[in-house]
Amino acid sequence: MNYMTDPKNNETNKQQIINQTAAFVRTRLSGAESGHDWWHIERVWNNTKLILQTEEADSFVCELTALLHDIADSKFHDGDESIGPREAGEFLHSIAVDPSVIEHVQNIILNMSYKASLGEILFHSKELEIVQDADRLDAMGAIGIARAFNYGGYKNREIYNPTVAVDTVLDKEAYKKSTAPTINHFYEKLLLLRDRMNTPTGKHIAAKRHEYMEMFLQQFYNEWNGKL
Repeated sequence: MNYMTDPKNNETNKQQIINQTAAFVRTRLSGAESGHDWWHIERVWNNTKLILQTEEADSFVCELTALLHDIADSKFHDGDESIGPREAGEFLHSIAVDPSVIEHVQNIILNMSYKASLGEILFHSKELEIVQDADRLDAMGAIGIARAFNYGGYKNREIYNPTVAVDTVLDKEAYKKSTAPTINHFYEKLLLLRDRMNTPTGKHIAAKRHEYMEMFLQQFYNEWNGKL
């Protein structure tokens, strides 16, 4: 059913498509690395709906993108940044979603990641702003800290090494190739997110999560250096 052209088009049809997409993603990401699994998707989806309470945009596009944005993360596919948008598009085509919606979802997925923002961005929409904020919020605060160390362990990286200098001026390729300790990742990305949020709602939520990460780092360094 094409929700744009079917004469019975209504919010129920859209919700059915969203539910079908959620079921597909939940199955597709079964067994995925836990920082990029279904629970990450669900949190980003929830963040998206939270932001949509105060920001005006196409909620259907936003929710579909939130659900599909990590269907095939490039970091787990040899850096291939086309595979995610392609697989998202193939699924949406299979359930007859309107081509204009599919194209919008694919463009957001291609351009919303942090590493994508370090390169040239040729696409912009309010919907991208919202889903990007929702995804970035999940890389901050207590969840963001847990995800960072989980991924660091997955890649067998050091927790911290004071002899490895922090590099906060990474271009897209350098960021993708970084193998620095997990603590460095706070300065390479996590602590930079607060000032890269797009929407007023996203900025408000990010402020508290940023503060929590700063408190964690101070405690971490105190314990590392044997201080009270």
